[in-house]
Amino acid sequence: MSKDGTGELPAGVRVGDVLYGTVLATTRSGAWEVALDAFPEGPRGEVGSSDLTWDFSRARPGAEPGRRIAAAVTSAALRQGRVRLSATATAHPELWEFLSSLSPDQPLTGTVALIRDFGVFVALDDGPPHPSFPGVGFVTVPELSWSSLRHPEEAVRVGQRVTCLFLQFDTTNGEARLSLRATAPDPFKDFADRTAVGDRLHGEVVGEVPFGVFVRLAPGIEGLIHAPGGTGRPALGEEVPVTVAEIDRAGRKLLLVLSSG
Repeated sequence: MSKDGTGELPAGVRVGDVLYGTVLATTRSGAWEVALDAFPEGPRGEVGSSDLTWDFSRARPGAEPGRRIAAAVTSAALRQGRVRLSATATAHPELWEFLSSLSPDQPLTGTVALIRDFGVFVALDDGPPHPSFPGVGFVTVPELSWSSLRHPEEAVRVGQRVTCLFLQFDTTNGEARLSLRATAPDPFKDFADRTAVGDRLHGEVVGEVPFGVFVRLAPGIEGLIHAPGGTGRPALGEEVPVTVAEIDRAGRKLLLVLSSG
């Protein structure tokens, strides 16, 4: 879990362990530098400014040098002599314990509580409430559906009951990151199984970017035609014949070229 890729932790320390220490200083970014009781010779502890509280309705707490704190280990960067900590574990112990207990791909049920352009908040049936958000569960727009969406409301509505799969514990926001689309089969896999490079198909132009257009061949299946702006570029809504040029299964990407008729 180390941000520098080492994944190292001091001997005997695990992610989630609560360590005690004394604040030495507050950095310009608002992080706390902490002398850890368990490691008087180092490494130092570091509580980032985004890891102080999940109650975003209040100002971020400050800390004078000498203040005693308890915080949970989230990762380490031993090459920089740092153990990264989160004070939210002790500020919101019940929510931290609940989120830490969840396993990847674990089904969670709840109710859509709020829809925003960037995603959907889900009030989970289990666990404590969030101190700031209307739901502990959160689904980003790409995880709502295998199909591209113009707005999350194309996939869900407020008050709708949903079952999602747990992806990860977002320690910065105190959220359970969820996937709704993972509960349904990925249509790209079936498409890739029955389609070969060179196959000729038809689809509708559904999106434009500076370097080309996206063509929808079926629900959840869209491919890119490289077509810089200018004459001869198909227009939005136009039905076009295409030939499959490349299928990237791992990246769920499809490259197409225009066909003649």
